[in-house]
Amino acid sequence: MYPLRRNRRLRSNEVIRGLVRETILSPDDFLVPLFVTEGSNVKEEIASMPGYYRYSPDLLEKEVKELFRMGLRSVLLFVKVPDNLKDNRGTEALNPDGLMQRAVKTVKNAVPDMLVMTDVALDPYSGYGHDGVVENGIIQNDESVDILTEMALSHALAGADFVAPSDMMDGRILSMREALEEEGLTQTGIMSYSAKYASAFYGPFRDALDSAPVDKQGIPKDKKTYQMDYANRIEALRETEMDIDEGADIVMVKPGLCYLDIVRDIKNEFDVPLAVYQVSGEYAMIKAASEKGWLDHDTVIMEQLTAIKRAGADIIASYFAKDAIRLMK
Repeated sequence: MYPLRRNRRLRSNEVIRGLVRETILSPDDFLVPLFVTEGSNVKEEIASMPGYYRYSPDLLEKEVKELFRMGLRSVLLFVKVPDNLKDNRGTEALNPDGLMQRAVKTVKNAVPDMLVMTDVALDPYSGYGHDGVVENGIIQNDESVDILTEMALSHALAGADFVAPSDMMDGRILSMREALEEEGLTQTGIMSYSAKYASAFYGPFRDALDSAPVDKQGIPKDKKTYQMDYANRIEALRETEMDIDEGADIVMVKPGLCYLDIVRDIKNEFDVPLAVYQVSGEYAMIKAASEKGWLDHDTVIMEQLTAIKRAGADIIASYFAKDAIRLMK
C-alpha cells in the first residue's frame, strides 16, 4: 500500500518549490533605517554593526538615490547629535534647522518619491540617554509627551511623510495626532512603536547614535520603566489597541525574531498594517557568526526575513534590506 499523497513531490526541485511558496519577499516589504551625522563627506562605519554606516547629509543624498534605484522606496531616519547639543529636555530636537529636519529635506530633495519616516524620541538629544525628560530619577511621561509632540510637528513641517514615535510614553499617539490635525497636516502618518520591548538586542544601535542611558547615580540605567517587559504578551495587544484607538496608522513590534509570537498575535487581532524591526543586535549576531564561518550569511538573512514576513509583518525595517534585494535578484 503506497501513500496517495507524497508531500515531497512539491519539494523535489527549485521550480516547484518556488511555484508553491507561501511567503515571498519583495522590495516593497522593506523600510531602510539610515543613520545621519553632522559634517561633510562623512561615511563612518559603526564598529558594532560591520558594513553599516553613518552618513553626513551630502552622502545621505547619494545613499538614498542608490536605494531608490535598487527598488527600496522607504527610509527611516535617525540622527547622531553632537554632545554639546544634548540636554535633559532635548532642546535641539525642536530646532527647525536641526540635523533631522535637514536630513528629511535632503532626502526629499534628492528623491521626492522616497517615503520618509522619522524617529521621534528624545534619547539621541538627551544628556541622560533616555527617551523622555528625567526628574529626580524618574522619566516624566506627560512633560515628555509635550516635547515629543512638538518634535513630531517639526519633522512633519520639514517634509516627513510619517513620524515614528519610538519612546513608549503613554498617550503620545493621541497628542501627536491631534497636533498634526490642528496644524492641517492631515496627510502625515504615524507609525507607532506599539510593542517595543526592553530588549538587550539594542546595544549596537545605541553605539550608532551614542544614545545609551548614562551610568549616573539616581538615573535609571535601563529603559524598563517605559519599554515593555519581554515576559509579557497580552500587554502587547493592549498597547497596540490603545495606539490604534489614538490614531496610529501603522503599528510596530520591536525587536523581531524573538517576538514573532507577538507579531502573529497582533496580526490576528487587528486589521492595520504591521511593521517589524529586525534590530541592530540581530544584525550584529549574524555578522559576527558569519565572519567566524559558523553561519552562512546570505542564507540566514533570507531565512530570518522570510520568517518575519511569514509571522505577519507587512513592513520589515532591516539593516539587511540592500543585501536582501541583491539576493532576490
